[in-house]
Amino acid sequence: MKNFHKEAKSVYFRTITYINVNCTCSTSEYIQSIGQPYLLLPSCFWVELLTLRTVLVAGKITHKWGASMWHFVQDYGVQIMLYRTPFLVDLVNEKAGRILKLDSIKNGRAWKGMDMLIFNTWHWWTHTGRNQPWDYIQEGNRLRRDENRLVAFYKGLTTWARWVNLNVDPMQTRVFFQDISPTHYVGGDWNEPSKSCAGETLPFSGADYPAGLPPAWFVVNKVMSRIKKPVYLLDVTPLSQYRKDAHPSAYGGRSITDCSHWCLPGVPDTWNELLYAALFG
Repeated sequence: MKNFHKEAKSVYFRTITYINVNCTCSTSEYIQSIGQPYLLLPSCFWVELLTLRTVLVAGKITHKWGASMWHFVQDYGVQIMLYRTPFLVDLVNEKAGRILKLDSIKNGRAWKGMDMLIFNTWHWWTHTGRNQPWDYIQEGNRLRRDENRLVAFYKGLTTWARWVNLNVDPMQTRVFFQDISPTHYVGGDWNEPSKSCAGETLPFSGADYPAGLPPAWFVVNKVMSRIKKPVYLLDVTPLSQYRKDAHPSAYGGRSITDCSHWCLPGVPDTWNELLYAALFG
């Protein structure tokens, strides 16, 4: 079994050449702890937009598609484009500094005409201080230093929804939105106030996650309820909240506490299974 896990890990990481260091959990303890070899697509979903332009051969798409999307890409001529735009709305450099424009989405020109669009955002909306990627927030002609992050998120996501309504042809393009990826910095969320994800090796085992769903989840669902074009919500939030054990802090071999990225193999592979089910189930 040990050799089987070792070979599974080798195939997994050999298949993908662009895994971000933040997602790598390389210890044998982690590989053994997941209980089964993960041979699914490893994909760091902090990348805020994954665009797929696909050519699908219907007779050859099976449940084994999940074994490696890269193999699928090579065998079936699928073109995958990664478009990194952490807020979906525009972040631009101007004389005044770096400006986050809540009502502008010029990036969207690059997304038109795709067979599939998979969006997500939120991770960078929470950053403050030195890690904050903008100097000003702009809405209309008004510049301000900051704004309640949930309010700003709602405004930015509403701009994205407006873009989808105006620019997506459902006959040509399928649109997915991946819901909030939770963090596990605050042990009080699972009734262990003195802890974070660091050193956690078991999932939360209760029936209901004590902290409930994060506020940003409600923002996403509010915007999604008002969008006119068909958008499939990949609701990964509740199942991911249970996985306080699945972050690099426990296994990544780094000194910093990282409770926002996910180990690979791991939780993002489950997200991909849900995407597969939505596509072909």
